[in-house]
Amino acid sequence: MVVDECTEQHVYGALRAGASGFLLKDTPPAELLAGIRVVAAGEGLLAPTVTRRLIDEFARRPEPARPLPRRLEGVTEREREVLMLIARGLSNAELAEQLSLSLPTVKTHVGRLLTKLAVRDRAQLVIVAYETGLVGPGGLR
Repeated sequence: MVVDECTEQHVYGALRAGASGFLLKDTPPAELLAGIRVVAAGEGLLAPTVTRRLIDEFARRPEPARPLPRRLEGVTEREREVLMLIARGLSNAELAEQLSLSLPTVKTHVGRLLTKLAVRDRAQLVIVAYETGLVGPGGLR
């Protein structure tokens, strides 16, 4: 597709419709012919300004949610939050303060995590948090 003025709507519409290339109307004839050959060979081609806009748009978008690891499927959202904070080293009292929960409620969440994840202590909870990608070096993911 060749257009006079490039807008994101033109680019996205063309790509969704199956375009393999996108050049601007002011593309020199030799580059246009080269672009046609590239697309005819089964490759994709975008004008440099279009590529820059797509990269900028991609960088602005939030990271897509990763699927929940199988090991964490039975864990509630609140329990995952507790697990992440345990992995950061928070004590039960600190968890209670951070999450605005009572100490008995925090202990219940920790106990349920131990049971659901079939581990015996907080150290193993930390290992599960890292192994499932819930947290990583340097903090939360």
